Parts: sequence; C-alpha cells; structure tokens
Amino acid sequence: MKKTVTITLVLLLVSISVAAQNSFKVKIWEDGVPDSNGITTPEMDEGNGRVSNISDPDITIYPANEMKNTGIAVIICPGGGYVRLATKHEGSDFAEWLTENGITGIVLKYRMPNHHHQIPLEDVQKAMSILRENATSWHINPKKIGVMGFSAGGHLASTLLTHFDSISRPDFGVLFYPVITSDEKLTHKGSFFNLTDETDDETLINYYSNEKQVKPNTPPVLLFHSNNDKTVAPENSTLFYEALRANDISSSLHIFPSGGHGWGFNPDYTYHQMMKDILLDWINLITML
Repeated sequence: MKKTVTITLVLLLVSISVAAQNSFKVKIWEDGVPDSNGITTPEMDEGNGRVSNISDPDITIYPANEMKNTGIAVIICPGGGYVRLATKHEGSDFAEWLTENGITGIVLKYRMPNHHHQIPLEDVQKAMSILRENATSWHINPKKIGVMGFSAGGHLASTLLTHFDSISRPDFGVLFYPVITSDEKLTHKGSFFNLTDETDDETLINYYSNEKQVKPNTPPVLLFHSNNDKTVAPENSTLFYEALRANDISSSLHIFPSGGHGWGFNPDYTYHQMMKDILLDWINLITML
C-alpha cells in the first residue's frame, strides 16, 4: 500500500513538473498599455509567489494535457487586495492541477490600480480577447473559456462576469471567497479603497458593487466561501448568488464550515479534496450545457 501511494505521488509530481515546463508567457499589451497605472518602481518579488508593483501585465499559459484536453480554459486572477498578487497558491498551483485534468490554465498577472480603477478590468478583458483570438493554435474551444478569481481577484473576475462585450464575455466563472459588494458592513474595505480610492462617486461605487450589476446574460458562476471568513464576509458570496438566482442564472454556492480566508490550493485545507471534486464536476457539466 505504501509503495502504491509513493508511486502515485511521484507520478503526480512529475506531471506537475511537466506542466510547469510546458508553460509560456504572453504579454497582454504588445504595443504598450493603453493607460498607465503610474507605478514606476520595479516589480517586486515578495517571496512565496507574491508579487507587487505590477505595471507590465502578462498571462502564463499552462496547456492542457494533450491526452485529456477538453478544450476548456480558465483565466485565473490571483488575490492580493489590489496591491499585490498571490500567484502561487491562487495561481500557478491551480493552473498546473487543471492541466492534468484536461483544462488549460492561464494565470493573469494584472496591473494594480494605483488610483486608476479601470486598469485591472482592462487587463482581464484584454486577456480574454487574446485567448479567443488564439484559441485554435492553443487548442482551446473559444466557447468554453471561463474566469476564476480569489478574494480581490474574485472581485476582478466578478467584474468581468458583469461588465463585458461580445469578445470578452466569459462562458462561466468560479469565485473563491470573493470581494463583491461595496456595502460598508460587508465589504473588504482595503480592496475597495485600493480600487476606488474611497471615492464619494455613487455611480462608480455601484459600478464595482457587482451584486448590483448582474444581468440575465451574466454567465453561470460557482462560488466557494468559508463560514468563518473574517477577512471577506461570506455574505459577499451569498449576495452575488442571490442576484444570479434572481436573474435565473444557473449557479452554485458552497460555503464550507471552516477554513477562514485565503486557502486557495493549499493541500492542508480541510475541504481541499472536496473543493477539487466539486470544481471539476461543475466545470465539466456547465460547459456541456
């Protein structure tokens, strides 16, 4: 039994290593960014996959395992409060796992707003259009491209899910402990402040309070949260789910009893395997509809 477990673990580590080796980067704005976020200091690697001072965005593509390729692809938006990105446990770790399950994972290194609220949305919209333009050469079905996000990255993903044009509309969304609402009792004030500079402009505040932006053509969404999340209240997910349900959008909400905030792809998380099973089943089913 022990030998079987060891062999399985070795094969898993080898497959993950291959996925990482096959990955490649693409700059989002080859001809220069349309709007500067004003960050002039060098990009900073804070360790353990955390990156800040981002002014030059890109996507890292992890192609799906050729033998298992479903044609499904997911843009992954790591969290970090709109000041940094947690690109490992909320980025590459997820992408590498997705590839082994026939799904192309794309980690988006998006720019920080730095007093320019439109910047992150510009980047994720552009990333989606790049994927659709290159779908054939990257062995992706252009009608099976979703967006995934964590915490503030979940806010960005939910913004794309509710603010899109024909080429940037995702086909589905997966949100982990997302920041959704501007409601002072429920929002993550740091993320909203870093995005909007604590503006008094009600129009702008409502624009990014995404439970108010759900429409009948918003794509299906899968939401995960922890009941004891003290950083981003689980009501952020329930509000978004209620708005989706009110618009008759096929969606699912899973609130785990514990876990707090920021567990991402942490294998020590109590509900890690359950989360993976739910996620794969839901994505495979929703893309068949």
